[in-house]
Amino acid sequence: MDRKNPSNQPIPTDRNIRTVEDVLTLLDGLFAPEADRWSQGGADWWDGFYADRSRSVPFFVAKPDESLVSHLDRKLVAPAGRALDLGCGPGRNALHLASRGWEVDAIDLSPTAIAWAEERAREAGVACGLRFHCGDAFAPDGVAAELTAPYDLIHDSGCFHHLPPHRRVSYLALIDRVLAPGGHFSLTCFAAGGMGSELPDPAFYQQAGLHGGLAYTPESLRWIFSDLTEVELRRMRDEPPESPHFGEPFLWTALFRS
Repeated sequence: MDRKNPSNQPIPTDRNIRTVEDVLTLLDGLFAPEADRWSQGGADWWDGFYADRSRSVPFFVAKPDESLVSHLDRKLVAPAGRALDLGCGPGRNALHLASRGWEVDAIDLSPTAIAWAEERAREAGVACGLRFHCGDAFAPDGVAAELTAPYDLIHDSGCFHHLPPHRRVSYLALIDRVLAPGGHFSLTCFAAGGMGSELPDPAFYQQAGLHGGLAYTPESLRWIFSDLTEVELRRMRDEPPESPHFGEPFLWTALFRS
């Protein structure tokens, strides 16, 4: 049975808006294909992005976020449990969590990124307890069905700021569905004044693009995630090249508790 069409009635082509998901899908279609970075349609763009591993992209390094390491070291989150890594890319944060005893589900749109992450996991010897999923975490009938809630920790390093404004609805719904009571949500995203577009939300629909990602202020993050309790919100530390951790000052890092 089709969950969006439980009666299996023919779906009309001229009047096909019936659910919230129908509205979100309609808004997805307002963006040019090359801007479609949050759904399955964005996989090809991201595959091209990850194809050349030698590019000087800061987060291509095999290092975990300094904020994630700090949260664990300072015992702001549980020492181990079940974690979800959203937009895992080549798997640097997922691998770190697995190395510290976490059971991790890591998800990304890009098959190329997932293949790279799996390769890194084998080389690091931390494949046990680590599962990679390729697909759209927000599609109700897609890979999201494979995510087995609840999670004690959700970590997102770079996914949220590539969502168009309307997909925050899907994002918040996912967190609400899979984050355990008392669990933690850890976020790394573009900081206003550091990197990312500071256009107001309506402008992205007028221009049919995301301009490389959305920048956020502390106030906007606190408002968007106001159903959660703030633990920490700060600029990410600038980690030197020799550091074992990833850190860039054009990013916010935040930790919230359910």
